[in-house]
Amino acid sequence: MYRIFARGFLVLLLLILVGALATRFRTSAAVAMSDAAVDDALASTSSQKTVVLAGGCFWGMQLVFEHVKGVVSVTAGYSGGAAGTAQYETVSSGETGHAESVKIIYDPSKITFGRLLKVFFSVAHDPTELNYQGPDEGTQYRSVIFYTDDDQRRIASAYIDQLDAAKAFSHKIVTQLTPLNAFYPAEAYHQDYAVHNPNNPYIAFNDLPKLDHLRKDLPDLYVK
Repeated sequence: MYRIFARGFLVLLLLILVGALATRFRTSAAVAMSDAAVDDALASTSSQKTVVLAGGCFWGMQLVFEHVKGVVSVTAGYSGGAAGTAQYETVSSGETGHAESVKIIYDPSKITFGRLLKVFFSVAHDPTELNYQGPDEGTQYRSVIFYTDDDQRRIASAYIDQLDAAKAFSHKIVTQLTPLNAFYPAEAYHQDYAVHNPNNPYIAFNDLPKLDHLRKDLPDLYVK
């Protein structure tokens, strides 16, 4: 619980320093990013598929993907570690192997996996930051694609290579590709935290700009 209050407090105290870092992120994210050259075609019939993504605090990740076309649901949680350590305070130690993650259920007849990854790389987080994201530091904030099948692994790997070759960012992408073993939903108070706490300084400074970026720069993928 301490970290929830600390997030807002630290953002207020360190606004100038974090602002410099945030500016670098927004500059990278604002690069016109191409679609994935290797991708699935839209499915002919409606169904549901799952992927788990990690890229910093799950509050912002959940907020962004809940506004993406074709996404059915987004759940904040933990992945990468054991069931017995999948609690917020324990994960916050950075020693559990877990990453704060979101489980995304999407309709492949409305959005392809490659286009979900375009949002992940260009809006939801900075994929060049190793074991931190903005003001949050630790392995629990690492960038990971927890793929559920070989097609997802293949598309993600090819897209990372494509973006690195195009120098879409000033540094190489450090996103890990890891098979999904398990996902553990986070505590109830974390679900839709950004929606319920829009005036929290952490949310206002770190997460709401991402949603604005999605709306302005990827309007064909944005839904209210």
